[in-house]
Amino acid sequence: MIHGLYRAASHVLGPLISVYLNRRMARGKEDPARFPERMGIAGAARPDGALVWLHGASVGECLSLLPLIERLLARGLKVLLTSGTVTSAQMMAERLPPGAIHQFVPVDRPAWVRRFLDHWRPDLVLWAESDFWPNILAEISRRKVPLILIQGRVSPRSLDGWKKAPGFIATMLGRFDLCLGQTPGDADRLRQLGGRDCRSVGNLKQAVPPLPCDIDELERLRRIIGSRPLWLAASTHAGEEALVARVHQALLGRFPDLLTVIVPRHPHRGAEIQNDLPDCRLRSAGDDPLGGLYVADTMGELGLFFRLCPIVFMGKSLGAEGGQNPFEPARLGAAVLFGPRMSNFPDMVPSMLAAGAAIQVADEVELAGAVGGLLSDPHALAWQRGAAQIWSDSEADALDAVMRTLSPWLEALDASP
Repeated sequence: MIHGLYRAASHVLGPLISVYLNRRMARGKEDPARFPERMGIAGAARPDGALVWLHGASVGECLSLLPLIERLLARGLKVLLTSGTVTSAQMMAERLPPGAIHQFVPVDRPAWVRRFLDHWRPDLVLWAESDFWPNILAEISRRKVPLILIQGRVSPRSLDGWKKAPGFIATMLGRFDLCLGQTPGDADRLRQLGGRDCRSVGNLKQAVPPLPCDIDELERLRRIIGSRPLWLAASTHAGEEALVARVHQALLGRFPDLLTVIVPRHPHRGAEIQNDLPDCRLRSAGDDPLGGLYVADTMGELGLFFRLCPIVFMGKSLGAEGGQNPFEPARLGAAVLFGPRMSNFPDMVPSMLAAGAAIQVADEVELAGAVGGLLSDPHALAWQRGAAQIWSDSEADALDAVMRTLSPWLEALDASP
């Protein structure tokens, strides 16, 4: 019933969908030069040979698929990656391996979906996380193309929500030949919602290579900063920057030349943050970290600042809910801190804490105490950084496990004419 209503609405409401998309374009959320791709009009030719289509909604999902894409290309397969955001397209223009093609995913209207699939004719579809689009999944299934969920993610809250429409989600998940959950908990929740053959063999986000870095710029910043004590608040959300500034102020008595670096989750918020924190310097304005508060409101430089700063606090975990990925700074040997609101990582957080690879703080007072304690004790800081590195190295074999699980489908493509 719900699927039928959804499909009918996506037909009838075409003009309203177009108005909505035009408004997104006006706000910079669509790429005008590549907008036809959102209507299923291809922006590139389909390569000859077996084609694997991978889909990730945005930056995080696409980054987690990069190691898998490299393995598929190494097998001689052709690769198409789709995503739905301008920022992910910009990131993939820099990070996608040579030979792989990026396109914007078509909007979930039947005619646009058919146009997309008629052109690309994928032989295998690998769908990341939870960006479920009913018409796309239905059309893939109708064409009998193998469809596998990679990195499947269903939070306990999402499970409760989907249980209010059990038939709708069961129909969508039933179209997947295999559901690979990020964690055993995700696999169990996918099974409860109607997925078939639900397993967890590893989290690809823990197989991603370390974030890239401009080494020359890293060395330049190190020369500027010298021996000043510093720490980083990464991927912060609205309200957390003011909290971080208060922590900075509380630590100045012990560390008068303290440098606090803030990398907001959304770089465009730099001016807003400076309005709240007038004393901060903005990297987007060309400022160097010469004062006490430095806001790196630039795109794609987290790898630089994870390497620069020995202590990293992950945002969206004190003032907001969900948390940001703590694996990335751990992979680069930073001492990792986060707040209590890390519901996006229900399995990773206990694993890190059990291994001593992270410190969880309850509030800004505890955050100030933890940062101050590490800055004042070089041995404790070195131990914490080493524990994070050891833990992250031990978790990095997920890619091999995923490739082994996909082998029946990949071998079928290898054998195809």
